Amino acid sequence: MNSRWICCGLNHAQWDDTWAEGIEPLSVDEARQFLHHSARIRSMNIPSTDRLFPLLSVVPVEACVFPRLQSLTLFTITHSGLFMSRILRHCSLFIVNADPPQSLAVPGAALEDLYLSIKAFDQSTEDQLRMLSDRVRFCKQLVTLFCPPLDWAAWKHLSNLPTLVEVEIREVCGYGAPPWPLDWHIINFSPFLNVTVLSFAVGSAAYVTTILQHSQFPSLKMFWIMIDIVSSTEAERLFRALSYYKQTLEQLTFILGEYHDLRNNYLTVITHLLCFTQLRILQLESLDSCIYLDNNLFLKAMSAWPYIEFLKIEDSGLRPSITFRGLLTALRQYPQLESLQVLIDTVNIDIDPNAEPIQHTSLRTLDLEASEPPIETAGVLARIIFTWLPCVDQVNKDTDDLEPWDEVNLHLISLRAAARRIMEVPSIPDFNGMFTFGNIL
Repeated sequence: MNSRWICCGLNHAQWDDTWAEGIEPLSVDEARQFLHHSARIRSMNIPSTDRLFPLLSVVPVEACVFPRLQSLTLFTITHSGLFMSRILRHCSLFIVNADPPQSLAVPGAALEDLYLSIKAFDQSTEDQLRMLSDRVRFCKQLVTLFCPPLDWAAWKHLSNLPTLVEVEIREVCGYGAPPWPLDWHIINFSPFLNVTVLSFAVGSAAYVTTILQHSQFPSLKMFWIMIDIVSSTEAERLFRALSYYKQTLEQLTFILGEYHDLRNNYLTVITHLLCFTQLRILQLESLDSCIYLDNNLFLKAMSAWPYIEFLKIEDSGLRPSITFRGLLTALRQYPQLESLQVLIDTVNIDIDPNAEPIQHTSLRTLDLEASEPPIETAGVLARIIFTWLPCVDQVNKDTDDLEPWDEVNLHLISLRAAARRIMEVPSIPDFNGMFTFGNIL
């Protein structure tokens, strides 16, 4: 085996490791050649390692054979020590159930971007989570972090990293709550001075609420959360903890699965968000429950969010909806709104399509959920949209719910075509007054 073949083989391992089938482990001489060339590699992506690692059996497991490696994607943590160079900056590790927790190598202090994912829950998951938290505490220069829930010692460490900008936490599929208790006394963390983005995908709100209650994120701009199950009490606590950042947050996303309320009330999330006066992007999704929104609350929200550019409110649809009068009245408070998705009343049309319109010219994307499909007043609705919202060429253009609005969109196409024809008709010159009889002999 020559050294040129070894390097080509490693490059091919990014996509397929079948090239290694049936090949004997490296000899001592071949290992020496391999180590000479491996020192030149800067980036590696190894989706499968079952056939690769046996070839390197003569290389000490604890040795880093890629000392100049700066970017790594590895779909196992077995023998991960071979790749943990001191100058590694970008690292993505996909941990499988068979990986023993202790096989996760200590990352280098220069690491900036760390992505850790556990494929699925099994009996070793709890030990893997504890080991992940321990390894994160060795990272001194992190900028972005994606990982399962960390313990409080790891969060304490992260709060002292001035380089940290973005944190995304995702629970292990099928595992549920992290193994560390939420009820013991937690010492408040140092301020996360430069964290601008926080994201969570969790089973319940308790873990996230605890973090927000004991932390400070003075630079927080974006908050994204997806929760499987949440009660009204848990939701209240989460909104209350999040409200501390009402003066800095510009992007908010709430994706809720099941919402439980003992009194079967609507989800009143919008009322809790009125204090976030700097919002530019707001996305609310709760397909299992109803987000309360009527004309009065919509107008109040529009007045509270003067900088909003993108607004999406999607739920089960079984609630009071806003009317076109409520929609167009509220849009006057939205000078910068470019994209809107809400449930609209398509039965009680309370706008005269022939009235003098007050046009909203910044709205480009309009996604409307019909209160009672099919839509019986397609022509009327098309004239209202055409005259009041002149920059909206189609309704639900970029969604899967296009069918209820097909007829409305056909009318919009016809109205725009007619308007273009009128604009293209050449004007007839006015010859009146071009001659005076006094000049005619």
